Amino acid sequence: MILVTTPTGQIGSRVLDALLDAGDTVGPIRVIVRDPARLTPRVRDRVEAVRGSHADPDVAAKACAGVDRVFWLVPPTPTAHSVEGHFLDFTRPLVEAIENQGVQRVVAVSTLGRGVAEKAGQISASLVMDDRIRATGVHHRALCPPFLMENLLHQAESMRSGGVFSLAADGDRVLRTCTTRDVGATAARLLLDDSWTGQADVPLVGPDELTPEGMARILSEVLDRPVRFQRISADDHKVMLLRHGATEAWAQGLADMVRALDEQGFYGVAEPSSPDTAPTSFRRWCEEVLKPAVLG
Repeated sequence: MILVTTPTGQIGSRVLDALLDAGDTVGPIRVIVRDPARLTPRVRDRVEAVRGSHADPDVAAKACAGVDRVFWLVPPTPTAHSVEGHFLDFTRPLVEAIENQGVQRVVAVSTLGRGVAEKAGQISASLVMDDRIRATGVHHRALCPPFLMENLLHQAESMRSGGVFSLAADGDRVLRTCTTRDVGATAARLLLDDSWTGQADVPLVGPDELTPEGMARILSEVLDRPVRFQRISADDHKVMLLRHGATEAWAQGLADMVRALDEQGFYGVAEPSSPDTAPTSFRRWCEEVLKPAVLG
């Protein structure tokens, strides 16, 4: 049996769709979901739902009963009062399930930066999560994307009304990207494959070598209107997050993360593309996903 966490999220929903597309040969699928009403009719008809949070030990234990494969993602929670504590609160129930209930394989969403990232907020916490899971000896694959293109969807209105998008990044430095679609497809492929063993990272780096200024040029061409890049500082990014309701700890973690990305460069040009796991180009994603969001 396969267990999928965050089945209504940007990545978890894509994992689930890919598994369902594979047909009846997949076997039984279970999900942990806070609100089962958010599941699509197609999903509700095909999966068993356990209501609750996968940070709850009782919920996780119930959901992992009889499960041999798990898709694991810690959801971002801007109201969390500790970044590392948030990741560990979710990880402990999984570790208990691995040790006590026979979970054999875990496919988890992590990040690039292993062995490089230092004092990098949520990135560092994600890498600590991987270490805790791997310490159990379970077969483990860490999916390691860089900057997710879908983060730009939050700025659709800014592009539409002001012709601008903002990042806390150097406009002239390559920023590697990936789509949630490619993350979900790779996760599903691994969950359906019972031949792999051991523990390893799976980079998911798209085919582009674009700077934010280069992204702005593609955005302008795809949207058929001028779009310019505007750099914001890590401190301004933190202020914006606090204004939108994030806790001090969460906002500081993300500020530390963007500083580390800028100073340590582990989402940069040194990371080679991985076409087998991340084939979608930035232009294609803009045409298929961002353009309808901005112009619609």
